[in-house]
Amino acid sequence: MNKNFYTIFKTFFKVGTMLLGGGYVILPLLTSELVEKKKWITSDELCEYYALSTALPGIIAANTAIFTGRKLLGTKGAIAAVTGMVLPAFISIILLAYLFSALVSIPTVQNIFWGVGIGVIVLLFLAVKEMWTKSVTDKFTLAIYLVCLIAALCGKIPLPLIIIASIVVGIFWQKYEDNKKIKEDCE
Repeated sequence: MNKNFYTIFKTFFKVGTMLLGGGYVILPLLTSELVEKKKWITSDELCEYYALSTALPGIIAANTAIFTGRKLLGTKGAIAAVTGMVLPAFISIILLAYLFSALVSIPTVQNIFWGVGIGVIVLLFLAVKEMWTKSVTDKFTLAIYLVCLIAALCGKIPLPLIIIASIVVGIFWQKYEDNKKIKEDCE
């Protein structure tokens, strides 16, 4: 499929329109659009962009859109993707701010938001499932996950420090594995 400014914008606008619940639910939506339907990128690439986006400051969905758009069409693709991703939210905020005071008291609207909340929970589950299968692949990554989970649940260590520490450990582990493989190849 043609990867031009308009098609990238339109695709991310579609995803941005369906994106309720923040950046954590973007992974299943982008997987469906970019990997399965359009085949523009691989699932592994998308997971890498998503993981990088969560580690960077800013909106996860916008960061992921920038990485993906840049891969597809360079700087123009990044602009198209991030604009398409954030424009639906921007339009929605403006419209909802105008209508919010009248809508809050209507029981039907309260029920709709309850239903949307359930949908967001399902999308969060799908995102966790997707990241789990790509991230926890062996005993080492499971151990890192458990250590990070325990550290996060204790609440004594700041989350950015946990993220930085796990990145450093991952880099050292990968270097160790690479050196081990080089030694095996030399023998």
